Amino acid sequence: MRHGQSLWNKKNLFTGWVDVPLSKKGVDEALAAGERIKHIPFQRIFVSSLCRAQMTAYLAIAVHDEGKTPVVQHTGEGKLEEWSKMHTSSSSEQTIPVTVAWQLNERMYGELQGLDKDETRARFGPEQVKIWRRSFDTAPPEGESLKMTSERVLPYFKETIVPLLEKGENILISAHGNSLRAIVMMLDNLSKDEVVQLEIPTGEPICYTFSSGSWTKNKI
Repeated sequence: MRHGQSLWNKKNLFTGWVDVPLSKKGVDEALAAGERIKHIPFQRIFVSSLCRAQMTAYLAIAVHDEGKTPVVQHTGEGKLEEWSKMHTSSSSEQTIPVTVAWQLNERMYGELQGLDKDETRARFGPEQVKIWRRSFDTAPPEGESLKMTSERVLPYFKETIVPLLEKGENILISAHGNSLRAIVMMLDNLSKDEVVQLEIPTGEPICYTFSSGSWTKNKI
């Protein structure tokens, strides 16, 4: 699921790795998305390191039928890992582990970050901006292309998340338009030309079933 509308989505600004929170609309979108997935028993949650994705996941799970508590895992973080341990199985059983992964972050937009999208189109032309935003292998100035984003997202997805799916776990990923475009491009076997037209809407759950090495898209 892509995060709900952020404050910079609302202001029509390129965001990338600038760490801004959700807008009021984004909060509402996250809660509405949570209503649509509240019947799915999740064993784990993965979020990017950016707060808009994290807020979306926590708000969505806040309305979940099971009423479990999302708990961020701090593996390898010294005292934070040591001192955050639970010492009762009853509490632990009512939690959902949350993994924060920078690999799921939005595409870094380089010198476009913070710029108004309409003003950028007026300055560089709408076709150039569309290429920067939607093409597979053309990066904005000093930023990442979708190809570059895929090169960090997909290895993490395949090595960390897919093995959990193979065990039969249900996973919620709360991330971003371009990190999710990279994943959907792979799952739907889209070409470089087809991915240009792919738009991931904010706060809209996308569901896939993984079985015997193949992916099936489901309506929820």
